[in-house]
Amino acid sequence: MSNSGNISDEQVEILINDVLEHHGYDFTGYSRASLKRRLSRLYSLDKHVSFAEFRYKTLNDNVYFKHFVEGVTVNVTEMFRDPTFYRLLRDKILPSLNTYPFIRIWLAGCSTGEEAYSVAILLQELNLLHKSLIYATDINPTVLEKAALGMFPLSQMKSYSENYIASGGKKDFSSYYTANYTLAKFDSELKSKMIFSTHNLVSDRSFNEFQLILCRNVLIYFDRPLQFRVFQLFDQSLDNLGYLALGTKETIDFSPISPTYKRVGTDKVWRKVSA
Repeated sequence: MSNSGNISDEQVEILINDVLEHHGYDFTGYSRASLKRRLSRLYSLDKHVSFAEFRYKTLNDNVYFKHFVEGVTVNVTEMFRDPTFYRLLRDKILPSLNTYPFIRIWLAGCSTGEEAYSVAILLQELNLLHKSLIYATDINPTVLEKAALGMFPLSQMKSYSENYIASGGKKDFSSYYTANYTLAKFDSELKSKMIFSTHNLVSDRSFNEFQLILCRNVLIYFDRPLQFRVFQLFDQSLDNLGYLALGTKETIDFSPISPTYKRVGTDKVWRKVSA
């Protein structure tokens, strides 16, 4: 195969089965169309001379494999993304968790951490941060390293501030960070309530009981059987009367867990109403 960037369906299957066998990363339940698109992009960007070379490097070069995981997983995120969702969190969902002596929140697929800092800001404004812990997980260790730094491009702050205000924020957004050359460094108090760790939604199991789980814009890349498996994992990890929040194009409707959940508001949030 010449380096045209076109990977065949058969080559996609060979590669993901190899990766599962050699590295234990399971991409078999990912949507094939988006997987093929990302593998082809990686193949042409890295200028591999043949599929055999691409395959060999992916399996035998651990530094390259880290780069491979970054290329295959999707890391598109921003602070207070979908402000109406954050308004619902602010006005209805987080205040209802106030009765708990301690609040555990799981952000699954947290990427570079913008969502974790957004949720921490809401908790602080609702005076709940002192009794909360945010578990922010991702399959990709490289993005978690960035997330743990709590530093984001200063150039993004204008749009993040607009999102924050649209989500009901009343403070001066710049009071949450200090400008550090081209980066905005967020308050260490926010970070002190976060635990960043790798977690693979495909193969890892439940690790705590949570009052709120957010997994937004991750499941769109999974096929239906894998989505259902992840929903079962979330169900096992969610406290009775806990909340599950998904992305705008994701739903638990028609899934095995849906009978025990009730929709909250018009946004993609469900409450577990029976065990």
